[in-house]
Amino acid sequence: MSAVDVVPLIKAPASWPPVVSATVAMLLLAGLDVVGALAAREWVRTHSIVALSGGILAMLALFWVYASALQYADLVVVTLGWIVLLQIALVGVDVFRYGTQPSGGQWVAIGIVLAAQGYLVLSSTAVA
Repeated sequence: MSAVDVVPLIKAPASWPPVVSATVAMLLLAGLDVVGALAAREWVRTHSIVALSGGILAMLALFWVYASALQYADLVVVTLGWIVLLQIALVGVDVFRYGTQPSGGQWVAIGIVLAAQGYLVLSSTAVA
């Protein structure tokens, strides 16, 4: 019995175009990564076994979704899309949850980096 038999890849509905499946996967990856990041931050702060366990589960689920996403899009497309969404989410978490206030220059840099990464994702025609 192989690992594929134990943990099958997630399949998107057959009616979804590959671009929709890849986009949903990118959103799931970013969401799981944010959960893992918040769990790590909480574990460092409190040494809570619940936070540690939640972070571990989030990262295992992230790996499973990542592997499954590669059925629908190439590695670079999925990874860059995930990173763009993750960065947006983490900046939002830092600003709204933790009260971090980036300077004007930092906002400009964030915008430039996100625009460049967004361009790379949107301009890619590489779909599996």
